[in-house]
Formats: sequence, structure tokens, C-alpha cells
Amino acid sequence: MSMFVLRRTHQCSPSARCVTKDTGVEILSSSLENKSVLIIVSGGIAAVESVRLCREFRRHSAELTIMMSKESEKIISPLALSWASGQEVITDWKPEMKQLDSYDIVIVAPATRNTISKHIHGIMDSPIMMALSAARGNKTPIVFVPSMHQDLFDDPVTTDLLEEITLEGNYYFVDSEKEGRRKQPSPAVIVSKLSNLVNSFLPNRRKVAITLGATRAPIDSVRAIQNASSGKTGWAIAEHLFMNGHEVYCIAGKTSAQPTIELPNIIRAGSPEEMLSESLSLAKSEIKPDVWIHSAAVLDYSMIPEKGKRPSGQDKWEIELQPTLKHIPELTDLVGDSIRIGFKLETGVSEEELIEKSLNQISKYGVDFVIANILEQIGDQNSPRARLVSNEGDVKVLQDEIDICLEIEKIISE
Repeated sequence: MSMFVLRRTHQCSPSARCVTKDTGVEILSSSLENKSVLIIVSGGIAAVESVRLCREFRRHSAELTIMMSKESEKIISPLALSWASGQEVITDWKPEMKQLDSYDIVIVAPATRNTISKHIHGIMDSPIMMALSAARGNKTPIVFVPSMHQDLFDDPVTTDLLEEITLEGNYYFVDSEKEGRRKQPSPAVIVSKLSNLVNSFLPNRRKVAITLGATRAPIDSVRAIQNASSGKTGWAIAEHLFMNGHEVYCIAGKTSAQPTIELPNIIRAGSPEEMLSESLSLAKSEIKPDVWIHSAAVLDYSMIPEKGKRPSGQDKWEIELQPTLKHIPELTDLVGDSIRIGFKLETGVSEEELIEKSLNQISKYGVDFVIANILEQIGDQNSPRARLVSNEGDVKVLQDEIDICLEIEKIISE
């Protein structure tokens, strides 16, 4: 058995406040690292959101180029966007012709109907329209983020234009109606969806099923027993994999933590039986995930609940708990050659005992890896967050939640 201790080589931890000057931002992830993103700001009132959007892109390590239309300058100044992006803003024709540079993805936010219409009909009367024409010509993905009054959005012409965007192989993000308008989605939603899109073109993107959170079982009509799990780590893993281009399906139990971005596929299953049922349904479906991550805290024991409410005031209440079905072996025959990652939480054990128990879980249930935790070390900054134990007996010490996410993404992408 070999053991490795992970040490990150970048300057600041993703959980640290890596802000050294007024224009700095806190780095949250590397999901857009080395990705060149062209942001085009057209003249809708949602242009005021561009400062927040630029800074959100930088939090996920994107390399930005900013272009503004003349109309957008009436709403927000190029100076503001230069401050937010850390880049010179292009507002007019320049001899460098950066609109013809190569980009990994182009986003138009906000995208007025006028801008969309010009693009669809090939009008090229400004640097931003030339940039869109060039992107379409070299098949760079383009994302439009429409923002307009609901009456304008409901106009059949708008519907036709959005259909044309899809037909040419490009994309649009649109929020639900609020206050009679289609407002621009939040910067976090836009950046997470764009990150998933641009990274979905990378090799070895997977369909990932992840169970997370706690499960609860009733003991009468009003009382229940429940494992202690917030779901925070499970959400973090799901978000990380989603932003790195994987197709993620969350089967979530009871969670006090909530996702920080908009995940598209969340199934709620609060009891052990519901979670197993939803897992079996997903495994049998046409989706057929090729990765299973079992991070949920599933009750090992439950009982047949009493009918009604047991009266209060009695001296004691003796209950008899029976073992619940183990989810991992119940899924074995359905998941085929999927990558399978289990989680193990122990208390009052040494590191050697934790690793031994993890290897026993691998041997007994046939999982490929186990993320092993000691309860007393969770939340202790002076202790490792977890250990990654492989079916070959290798052990990696994971210092924090970010390490857990990075190692899982590395495993499933190889």
C-alpha cells in the first residue's frame, strides 16, 4: 500500500481570499482556466449587470476580451467594464482587429433583439457584428443571453430568431418571466452554464449520478430518525463536475446546504427506500450513468413506523431498528462497468483503521474508490479532510473539499 499527500502548486487556495488589490477577485475554481472568452455587451438595460458578470468569469479563471456596442455605452461606461475585467474594452474599430481573433467561446450578454436579428441576417456594421460573423464562420460556440420585456419576448419574430440561433448550432440562455420581463440570469448561473457548455467539448465527459445529503425514516406520523449530513460536500462535487462539462444527475436526500449554482438534474429522495428506488430507476433508464458517486449518508437502520402520533409524557419508548438495504450492492447488476466511488465516515478510529475499513468496503462491494473520512477531523483545518483509497491499495491524503472535487474529476476523466 502506498500513500500520497496532495499539495497544490498554485499560489492561493481556492478557498482563500486571493484578493491583493481593488480590481482583484476571489478565485473559486479553475473550470475556465486557459479558456479565452469574448464577452459582447449590447445595448439592453441589463448591460448594468456586466460588471458583476465579468468579475464572476474571473472568479473561475477565464481569460476575457470585452467588446461593447455604441448603444451599451449609453448605459454603462467602458471604464467600469475595464475595471471589472482587468482588460482594455473594445468599443470601436481598431487596427489590431481583435474581433477576428480565435476564442473558445463567445457570449452576448445582454443580447438585444436588434443584435440577434443583425447576426441572423448577416448584417456586419460594427466590430461586434464582425466578431459574431467570424465566430459563426469558424464554428466557435456563441451564447446569446436575451433580456427584454415579456411582450417583446412573446413576439413570434423573437421566437423565430431564437429558433434560428439553435438551427445554426449556437445557444441561448433565458430566465423565467419576472415582473413582466425576461431578465438576464444571475452571473453565477450564466458562468456555470457557459462553463459546462465549453467544457462539454473536452474528451471523456461522463454521465455522472451522485447521491448526496441525509436520509430520514419515520418512527411515527410526526417523528423521524435521520443521519447527520448537510449535503454540502455532495453539492460541491456535483457543481465542480457540472462546471467541468460532465452531465450530472443528483439524487438528493435531506439537505440543509443548497447548491450555489443552478444544477439542471436534481431528484429529491428523502428516505432510504426513496433514494434506492430513484437510483434503480436512473440505472435502468436510457441515461445509463457511467459514473456513480455514493456520497449520501444513508440510514443503516430503520423501523416500521407506528400509526398516528405516539402520546407524549411516557417514561420511555423502546424501538427496534432493522437493517436497511445497502444501495451499492443493490445497484451492482445494473451499473455494469461504471466507475463507482463510495464514501465512508468513521469516528474514534486511527488512520490505519479507517484505511482498513475502506479496503474492506472496496472488497465487499466492488467499488473502485472510497473517499474515507474521520468525523473528528471534518472541519479541523489542521487535519486532512479525507483520504482517497483505491482498489489497488493506494491512498491519497486530501487536504480539503477542493482536493476531493479535483481528484474525483481526475479519476472520471482519465
